[in-house]
Amino acid sequence: MLEKVVIANRGEIALRILRACHALGIRTVAVHSTVDRNLKHVAMADESVCIGPAPSAESYLNMPAIIAAAEVTDAQAIHPGYGFLSENADFAERVEQSGFVFIGPKADTIRLMGDKVEAIRAMKAAGVPCVPGSGGPLGDDAATNVKIAAEIGYPVIVKAAGGGGGRGMRVVHTEAALVNAIATTKQEAKAAFGNDMVYMEKFLENPRHVEIQVLADGQGSAIHLGERDCSMQRRHQKVVEEAPAPGITDAQRAEIGKVCVEACLRIGYRGAGTFEFLYENGRFYFIEMNTRIQVEHPVTELVTGIDLVREQLLIAAGHRLSIKQSDVVLNGHAIECRINAEDPDNFFPCPGLIQHFHAPGGPGVRVDSHIYEGYRVPPNYDSMIGKLIVHGADRAQAIARMRVALSEMVVDGIKTNIPLQQRILADGGFTQGGQNIHYLEKRLAERKEKALSLL
Repeated sequence: MLEKVVIANRGEIALRILRACHALGIRTVAVHSTVDRNLKHVAMADESVCIGPAPSAESYLNMPAIIAAAEVTDAQAIHPGYGFLSENADFAERVEQSGFVFIGPKADTIRLMGDKVEAIRAMKAAGVPCVPGSGGPLGDDAATNVKIAAEIGYPVIVKAAGGGGGRGMRVVHTEAALVNAIATTKQEAKAAFGNDMVYMEKFLENPRHVEIQVLADGQGSAIHLGERDCSMQRRHQKVVEEAPAPGITDAQRAEIGKVCVEACLRIGYRGAGTFEFLYENGRFYFIEMNTRIQVEHPVTELVTGIDLVREQLLIAAGHRLSIKQSDVVLNGHAIECRINAEDPDNFFPCPGLIQHFHAPGGPGVRVDSHIYEGYRVPPNYDSMIGKLIVHGADRAQAIARMRVALSEMVVDGIKTNIPLQQRILADGGFTQGGQNIHYLEKRLAERKEKALSLL
């Protein structure tokens, strides 16, 4: 077993990792920026090291500082959580070269799946269904690109090979707009990712976002833990997630899960990972693989009873998977609402002092959050301050429990998106289930238009 782990992250995921480590008897080192010295996990860790000032480029993205923290504390491994350096192949490589264990996939695997063009090629070779597309990067010949788009069929979407998180993409509906869209996306990709390579895919107009959770030990064993539906999105950012996905049959789950497991074995995957798909008209289309723990991992934990972070730590320590596919049984339904420090109407970040905080409770209710009364939410990082997760015997019970939990949750002193989450949980379309990725934004636009008409 690992003896000491550096937690190279902040907020709720850092606290989640710390608890998993302590449950396994692993000592922890919390690295933090100057503005984060009062975070809950920093106080609870066995040791803590300040790695720089508030800007993430000088702290949580500072590779030498994080590795130095592992060196001075005699740690064995580094857990990157999600975001920041979690999918940075260079960081994973430097961690391993420095003599530490990177709790995640090998650097080569991260690099492969981080390049969207190469990832699609690898998944096609592994038999994973993919969105019809260019099959590689687009060149500079306009006529060739116009021909490719015509063969795919409009609308198409131009994507940055190094993009992610909803950035570096542009939908094109007509041939007249294609050339300029490609040029603009290339410029944006170069500025944002340092890589101007772009590719083209068919733009699916009404898909859902359904993803498959996997675990692999890198020693010849891999399993899937079912799917999550993450279709409630705003600007390509997930707002509500649930498991299992409404309307997905046992046969569909088994079929796509088997394909993902076989892909893991083919690429020698190690650790926890997620295959993300667009799902339309009963078919799955691969879009990317996240080579890390996901924000929404708790819904999978609640329906399977499997602690994903614990499994990450065991795999990193060299253990083989002790869970067989036949051990994975989905029980009931789980829903997660992301709680953000932001205005629920205009979505502007709202950092500040939390004057009162009350966490909801009751059967099947889980709160993953680092906040407390007197905690000041800094303006320097992502606005998510926690996750509210519920589990029920079925989807209807999970929705009912989430409605009650949201009504009980109190975060005073700052604005949060709790009112937005309450509106979503009361929405008839959400209650029905199976809505596409554009549904929430359409509902928000309708609400805004209605509000303006009353002025």
